[in-house]
Amino acid sequence: MSPSTAILFDFDGTLATNSGRWSRVLLGLAREVEPSFPATVEEVRAELQGGFPWHSPEVAHPGLSPSDWWEIMTGHLRRALVTLGLAPSPASEASARFRSRYLDPADWRVYPDVFPALDGLRAAGHRLAILSNHVPELPDLVAALGFDGFFEAVFTSGRTGHEKPNPEAFALALRELGRPAQAWMVGDNVVADVLGAEAAGIPGILVRGEDPRAPRRCADLRGLPELLRSGAGR
Repeated sequence: MSPSTAILFDFDGTLATNSGRWSRVLLGLAREVEPSFPATVEEVRAELQGGFPWHSPEVAHPGLSPSDWWEIMTGHLRRALVTLGLAPSPASEASARFRSRYLDPADWRVYPDVFPALDGLRAAGHRLAILSNHVPELPDLVAALGFDGFFEAVFTSGRTGHEKPNPEAFALALRELGRPAQAWMVGDNVVADVLGAEAAGIPGILVRGEDPRAPRRCADLRGLPELLRSGAGR
């Protein structure tokens, strides 16, 4: 394997996690503006299904500005709260607060195995990048969490307009990286990260989960070096 192999990492659920996720964050905001709001996190989660760009990865949205992206998402969040019984005015107030709350670095936790693993991969000369279905501000969040210097690029679908497992999401990242001779994709979602990468000709590695559809997996990033030595990437 070439020491200049490009390794693409998913972000949420792979490198870091948010303590609330979308449904818990939204429910918390709704209860801030209306303490008696009776919905459960399970009900909020169910109501949010189907309205995110990554729920329709076949639909591209290049050129959408961050403000336009968030306007669409804020509308989706507001409609979910209204459907669950929150009055329109407090629903608008809660959904308008979502962007800043979700992006607060204090609510994110980097998995303990991540920085040691990235140190080792970078020391070995590998090229590291993030490829994630995420918000437009992901590069800022990545920097705020202490990842400066680890990744040469952060590709977020909120800016590129292409969600995994759409092949264009992977192709765009590889083009921007100068079409590396070898590449791997590492992520926690078997469909978006692993099977999507495999369909695009990139070996995928599932982390932090088990699924028989994944041809390769490791419990966390500490197992990456052995898997990377096991065969050539793309």
